[in-house]
Amino acid sequence: MTDLTEIKAAARKAAFARRKSAFDANPPGAAGRLSEILAGHRGVPLSGYMPIRTESDPLPAMAEASAYGPVGVPVIQAAGQPLKFSRWTPEGRLKDGPFGAKVPEVDDYFDPEILIVPLVAFDANGGRLGYGGGFYDRTLEGLRAKRPTLAIGFAFDAQEADGLPLESTDQPLDMVVTESRVLTF
Repeated sequence: MTDLTEIKAAARKAAFARRKSAFDANPPGAAGRLSEILAGHRGVPLSGYMPIRTESDPLPAMAEASAYGPVGVPVIQAAGQPLKFSRWTPEGRLKDGPFGAKVPEVDDYFDPEILIVPLVAFDANGGRLGYGGGFYDRTLEGLRAKRPTLAIGFAFDAQEADGLPLESTDQPLDMVVTESRVLTF
């Protein structure tokens, strides 16, 4: 293991503990705040995610946005590959996907222009610490090479950290929405 790998592992461990505490406290308001942000982008193709474990739940905001335009969820293709996004609706049938997240039963892929991004930790400059697979970094890099793509981190306040161990390949967030605030970068 490299020093950076060990530093990232320690940062993730601490962030997971903070996220679990915040999740257990169930602070209100985050999905409503996310809906307010998305209301300014009605009809723009977007992707959310199917929450797993202690992630913030974007489903109410995604359901509202689906009345105005396409909403998708990420589908992992393979290790080392960017994500693809399959169209999702609140009433759509789902199947088990990799890592415990549900995905649409029928693949209907499209490129979103807004991504609601899950995360383990974020910093005050738009840095994001994910799960370590690099899926969102590769995906955002590819999408941003084609067109402007807005990356919105969705998290609890408790997930903010100073001095995240970031690399040059890490794609920055444009915004973070939490239960109490909206940070823009």
